[in-house]
Amino acid sequence: MTPPEQLAREKIDRLLQNAGWTIQDRADFNRNAALGVAVREFQLPAGPCDYLLFVQGKAAGVIEAKKLGATLCSVAEELEKV
Repeated sequence: MTPPEQLAREKIDRLLQNAGWTIQDRADFNRNAALGVAVREFQLPAGPCDYLLFVQGKAAGVIEAKKLGATLCSVAEELEKV
């Protein structure tokens, strides 16, 4: 059986690829590999984020996957640590 985290990652990868993003693992990190690069498990000062998005080589956004029903308050608290 596939763990829920793996299923979520596969779905997010598919959505990002369909939107034109290049997906990379952090071990293969190259922010200039494409116009839009999404790096899995990118290490931030407060810990890894699920995806860090780069546009033209510059950090532009973060994706944090959460369980259905998670509140935005819990996500905001997590982001304050960054």
